[in-house]
Amino acid sequence: MAHRIYVYLDHNQGAALPVSWEAIGAARQLAEQLGGEVVAIVVGSQVEALANLAFAYGAGTSLYIEDASLAHFEPERVAAALAPALADAELLLMPDTSRTRDLAGMLAVDLETAVAPDVTEFQVEGERLLATRPIYAGKLLAHVEIPAARPAIFTLRSRAFTAPAPDESAQGQAERLAADVPAALTEVLGVRQAEGQVSLTDAAIIVSGGRGMANNPALQPPAEITDDKEREIWRAHQGFKLVGDLASALGAAVGASRAAVDAGYVPYANQVGQTGKVVSPDLYIACGISGAIQHLAGMRTAKIIVAINTDPDAPIFKLCRFGVVGDLYEVLPALTEALEEKLEG
Repeated sequence: MAHRIYVYLDHNQGAALPVSWEAIGAARQLAEQLGGEVVAIVVGSQVEALANLAFAYGAGTSLYIEDASLAHFEPERVAAALAPALADAELLLMPDTSRTRDLAGMLAVDLETAVAPDVTEFQVEGERLLATRPIYAGKLLAHVEIPAARPAIFTLRSRAFTAPAPDESAQGQAERLAADVPAALTEVLGVRQAEGQVSLTDAAIIVSGGRGMANNPALQPPAEITDDKEREIWRAHQGFKLVGDLASALGAAVGASRAAVDAGYVPYANQVGQTGKVVSPDLYIACGISGAIQHLAGMRTAKIIVAINTDPDAPIFKLCRFGVVGDLYEVLPALTEALEEKLEG
């Protein structure tokens, strides 16, 4: 029996997120094992080029729903337009992003089906499809099956699957689908793009700082800063400058623990953890992070974890591959300098 495996392409104003191609890679593997075809589908404004690009990554069929009013993502409207197009889908794979977490749930309601989020692996046993996903803050792995509901919806963790290399010779013509797009309920007044930053979810290397970034009493704030909280934040900013220097040397993204975010050291967008961003980089460097369960849930699937902390009993040392017991204000500058010399050489 041939299966139609749909892949929803998440994008930012027509530019696909890398995890969308990872989802196509996962779908191709499933199609080989189950038999069937990979069908890419994308919704938005001016997305025909993106739909055509899906052929290069291995889609057998590519569909798109285009409407000028969908220039900005609104999950309830995308779900209403997308649901009818999935009537013959058996499986729907979606990147696990801030947008698709909303969208997957809405589609599951509209289609009266089920969704398994944050999948890191698939196993095929005959006609059964088992998905592996972390539970209990990543301490356990659950094997999940959606045996009856169709389409079975799975969202895939970023960097858990491998994106296929694009084949420029594989070309096709995407099909535009007619859709009933409901009227907008909100109005987007503008979009401001962060400049010069590496995306946490896409980064191969992440350097993160925690509450320990402010623990350097030798740093004396300017005399005009007299409030204790402001002095603490000033010290933390100096610490995060060291994190940023190391990240720049490695071409890495800058992350932070929830404690650092809650303390006002860095914006929420930098938070890694169960209530922040869940990441799976090749290398994760944790600086001044003790290793609370909430934080570990967001980064324990990193391939290599390096921890720098003054406390030899910090929980992070139980998870890391390499650990440095030392003062980050001494370790980070030395590490950055050594890396810059190595990379320049």
